[in-house]
Amino acid sequence: MNWQIDFHNRALKFLKTSKISQDEIIEVVKKALRKLQGKDINIDIAKLKGEWRGFHRIKIGKLRIVAEFNFDIKREFILKLSIGGAVHINENF
Repeated sequence: MNWQIDFHNRALKFLKTSKISQDEIIEVVKKALRKLQGKDINIDIAKLKGEWRGFHRIKIGKLRIVAEFNFDIKREFILKLSIGGAVHINENF
């Protein structure tokens, strides 16, 4: 299972200003991927709706991750990272 994991520039900027490492995010996203593949993994993941269809929101404690999983080309794209309440997504995300 060799997946390509890419980060949006804003997600990388968030990582630079937080105490969370890129490796920690990758491990969480790998768990989410296994859950989406049908494994019995305890992780809070939800499909987004509307114009964000195709993206998923992952919650781990106070951390929120918005990611896209493309099973056809085995690619994960980390769009947004946030600490605290809801991840606010708009046209500028």
